[in-house]
Amino acid sequence: MSDSNLDAAIEAFRLGKPVLVFDSDFRERETDLLWPATAATPEVMRQLRQDCGGLLFLAIGHDVGELFGLPYLQDIHTHASLVEQNPVLNSLITNDLQYDSRSAFTLSLNHRDTFTGITDRDRSLTTRRFGELVQEMLESGASQEEAIAALGAEYRTPGHIPLCRESPGGLATREGHTELAVAIARLSGNVACTIGAEMLQPDGDGALSVEEAKKYGQERGIPFVSGAELLAAMDNQ
Repeated sequence: MSDSNLDAAIEAFRLGKPVLVFDSDFRERETDLLWPATAATPEVMRQLRQDCGGLLFLAIGHDVGELFGLPYLQDIHTHASLVEQNPVLNSLITNDLQYDSRSAFTLSLNHRDTFTGITDRDRSLTTRRFGELVQEMLESGASQEEAIAALGAEYRTPGHIPLCRESPGGLATREGHTELAVAIARLSGNVACTIGAEMLQPDGDGALSVEEAKKYGQERGIPFVSGAELLAAMDNQ
C-alpha cells in the first residue's frame, strides 16, 4: 500500500472518521473498524455493532492507563490475596493464549448517566465522554490522584465498554490490536483512545477476509491500512 493511502487514513482519523486496520497474517489475521473515541455517536456504535460482529472495545494508551491507574485484569486475577480468597481464579489462570503472552484487558466501564449501559446511546456516551475526560486531564496537567477522582465521579465498573490498555512501549513491544488502534490515534493527533470492533464473517466463524474488509471500505470510503504500515510510520516518528 502507498504512503498516500496511509496519509488518507491518518487524515480521516484526524477528522473523526473511521479507518480499517488489519493486524497481520502472523497474528490474529483480523481487521478492526476503528473511530476516535471522541467521535463516538449512537450511529457510530450502531455501525460497529451491526457491521462487525466482534467485541466492541476501547483501546487506550499506556499513558492513559497510568494517568487513571487502570490495572491489567490479568494482574488482578493472579494477585495472591485475591486468588486465596477466590480459588477459582487459580483454575482460570491465563497461561495459554494462542496469539500472545499477555491480555490487554483492563477494567470495563459505564458512565454514571447511563441506564443499562448497553444501548447505542449509552455506549456512545461512555466512550465519547471517556475520550473527552482524558483530553481534559492531560491538558490540565492533572495528577493521578486528581484523574482517578474525576474518573470515579463520572464512571463505575463493571460496565459495558471493556478497555484494553496499550503495553509499555506500544508497537515496539507488542503488535496487537490495542497497540495498532492507539497508534492510528497518535499519528492523527487524537487523544490515545480508540473505539473499535473486530470484523467477522457473516456466520461469525472466522475473521472477515482481507479482500472482503477492503471491499467494505471501498464501498463506504473508509481507508484500509495494515499493521506493518502503522509500525513503520511510528518507527519514523
